[in-house]
Amino acid sequence: MERKLINGEYVPNGAGGLTTLEGAQEVLARVLFRLTARRGGLPFRPNLGSRLYQVLREKPSARQALAAQYAAEALEEETDLKLSRVEWQDTENGGRVVVRLEWRGETLTAQVDL
Repeated sequence: MERKLINGEYVPNGAGGLTTLEGAQEVLARVLFRLTARRGGLPFRPNLGSRLYQVLREKPSARQALAAQYAAEALEEETDLKLSRVEWQDTENGGRVVVRLEWRGETLTAQVDL
């Protein structure tokens, strides 16, 4: 069971607790956490997170391949997901990674702005 986060803060449920997520929303929350957390940033889980933040350091021609590699690496522990596509998009302020996944016959999309 995942708790809902908005801008790094848990969302209250209006009854004195915290909002929980289920099903595809829960999976998508885990995916977004794994893609946005910096790999190696948590001392007790050094393999949690991604290296997507490093993509902008590379030349533009290498960014697509690295984004796909780093996304796959970040999601390798999510065994019930199939990574179907990773897209790199250059933006005015940096870049964006769009990840398309299959989970129990459902297509999920996660987007991370860098």
